[in-house]
Amino acid sequence: MADDLKVRYSDKNLEEFRVVIEEKIEKAKSHLELLKSSYMNDGNNGTDDTSPTFKAFEEGSQTMSKEANTQLAIRQEKFIRDLKNALLRIENKTYGVCRVTGKLINKERLLLVPHATLSIEAKNMQK
Repeated sequence: MADDLKVRYSDKNLEEFRVVIEEKIEKAKSHLELLKSSYMNDGNNGTDDTSPTFKAFEEGSQTMSKEANTQLAIRQEKFIRDLKNALLRIENKTYGVCRVTGKLINKERLLLVPHATLSIEAKNMQK
């Protein structure tokens, strides 16, 4: 009979994690909106009447920052997707269980990295 009991966090703990994750999703979404609006912006900083050298430098840095913003936006979208997947694991009560060892992931780790699917033990085995 004891084998039927799965290792998992209590409903009370799962609810606590859900609140943390939903807050992180909201923050991540607003951060993503900022990133998107900054690279959608035309970025004209009034350099039209300055020297051609400065203008070329300015355009180069704009291209670099657009690429950096795009990379950050992609990472942010993945982070949001990972957090939403964590919410699904809360729903089916598998949240916080290491996908390698089957043991509970340390609560402090989950509060810091709420989308974690590996315990520190399993993560160290990957190295």
